[in-house]
Amino acid sequence: MSEALDTHNLGEEIVKVLKTIYDPEIPVDIYELGLIYDVFVNEDNDVKILMTLTSPNCPVAESLPVEIEEKVKSLDMVKGAEVEITFDPPWTQELMSEEAKLELGLL
Repeated sequence: MSEALDTHNLGEEIVKVLKTIYDPEIPVDIYELGLIYDVFVNEDNDVKILMTLTSPNCPVAESLPVEIEEKVKSLDMVKGAEVEITFDPPWTQELMSEEAKLELGLL
């Protein structure tokens, strides 16, 4: 039970970190933009993040995953972090949170 609680708490801390990382072209964090599809934390506190980009030609396709891995690895409880990029399903504005849509004037 405590291990599940620790994993859940670590997941919340990871989301807090993800909300500090911004797409350089859009003034909204990557989490609220809907770029993060899933965050997996195993019993060894290794983290895998499944994410997408706004387009396959995104100018930060090389640097953004590295930035995410480094910031997530900076959390004390995280042993390792890996980011996997997928374009299935492709990103659309529907994946954005209400907060992100408000920020961008889409609501």
